[in-house]
Amino acid sequence: MDDFGNKDILSASTHDMFSGAPSFSLANRITRATFQVTWLMLARWTPPPMAQWRNTILRMFGAKVHPKARVYASARIWLPRNLVIGAHSIVGPRATVYNMAPIVIGDRVVVSQGAHLCAGTHAFRERAFQLVARPIHLGDGAWIAAEAFIGPGVHVGQDAVLGARAVAMRNLAANTVYAGNPAQSLGPRYNA
Repeated sequence: MDDFGNKDILSASTHDMFSGAPSFSLANRITRATFQVTWLMLARWTPPPMAQWRNTILRMFGAKVHPKARVYASARIWLPRNLVIGAHSIVGPRATVYNMAPIVIGDRVVVSQGAHLCAGTHAFRERAFQLVARPIHLGDGAWIAAEAFIGPGVHVGQDAVLGARAVAMRNLAANTVYAGNPAQSLGPRYNA
């Protein structure tokens, strides 16, 4: 179990991933498989105007998606019940939401094409290599640009920008533009 009470994550000391043991409970794996098949059959092929239909499917699997949010059909959602998306927010084409822990996307947030939100990592200093999950929060008005990467436990402040292909492994301050790997501040997004 990780620091956030995720009972779905199995102990690496008794479930050795290197010998092929699963990292997640059977219930978790069945839920994810059922969702993936459902998404493939009922959503993956749908055109952009069918956002409400895709939102309905996500809600059926426990996501909290505002009616005015848009998730593109080619987006990859790992576990809908760990997803919250606010009003007028967009999860763009080919974006990956790897939400082993909760990922909260505020209002008016853009997660651009190919962006990757990754809420999981490993305790790499431990021999057991335990899987660890940490929540991600994207504040209102944030923009995660094309192919950018947000790591586990990162909080992106309101109106912050993470530039294309940038990597954020630490919190991003509000109203600040970041670029690079690791992401560095380039200054304010909006002048006061």
